[in-house]
Amino acid sequence: MNPHPKLSQAELRAQALDPTVLARANINPLTRLATDYLNHYNEVIMLLEMLESCPEFATDVVGWEPRGYDEYFEKSHFKDKDLARVAYELAEPNSRRELEGMIDHMNAILAATLDALRQNLSPAACARLGTESSGWLKPLVARAGSVINGERIMPAAMTDETARQAMVDAVFERGA
Repeated sequence: MNPHPKLSQAELRAQALDPTVLARANINPLTRLATDYLNHYNEVIMLLEMLESCPEFATDVVGWEPRGYDEYFEKSHFKDKDLARVAYELAEPNSRRELEGMIDHMNAILAATLDALRQNLSPAACARLGTESSGWLKPLVARAGSVINGERIMPAAMTDETARQAMVDAVFERGA
């Protein structure tokens, strides 16, 4: 017997509108976005930072490929990945748009970095490039986390008092 039966799209959509379910799944109930997506960037940042002491990691960095939010969750081991993908479809439009803009910016930085690393740079140049690139990416990842966590959206933007209260209750229940 499967402890996690596959839910229908209608059931997933209903869950993606429930702040309590979203908070339990580690998806922000206000924005309907999940910070787990940022792991895709945190992993490559870690590799870039390691280029200083391990220049041989350049091949791992060059192997990194951008993944959109949906593709990331499709391939991830995130427990509630189907819910995350449906919630993204229903995400707060301004947050989603801002996040997508930051993703484009991070991907552009990484594309230029990968192109440079493919030029067979010296270990010192690789280290310098890794340090600079990670320095540009870290604040963008932090800002993306702020967007995902709804730090720019006030809960009053929710029109339904019950939904606002459910979101607050879910956050406290989770211990955040």
